[in-house]
Amino acid sequence: MAIFDTTRSYAAPRGVFGPGRAIARMVASLNAWHEARMTRTALSKLTAHELADIGLDHGDIDVVAEGRRSRR
Repeated sequence: MAIFDTTRSYAAPRGVFGPGRAIARMVASLNAWHEARMTRTALSKLTAHELADIGLDHGDIDVVAEGRRSRR
């Protein structure tokens, strides 16, 4: 006959809480920063004429890179 122990308590899985949540937020922030940096770099390499073709000027680069809306 086998013995099955049901008295041992186990910790419930924590999911994305505590340190995991902080790490997930940090990774998301790093990804957002990297995407903004790459967008800013790509748009900065365009000429004024090329930016005008897509409806932007050099002053709009930061607004577009950060994902904010223009005040126009």
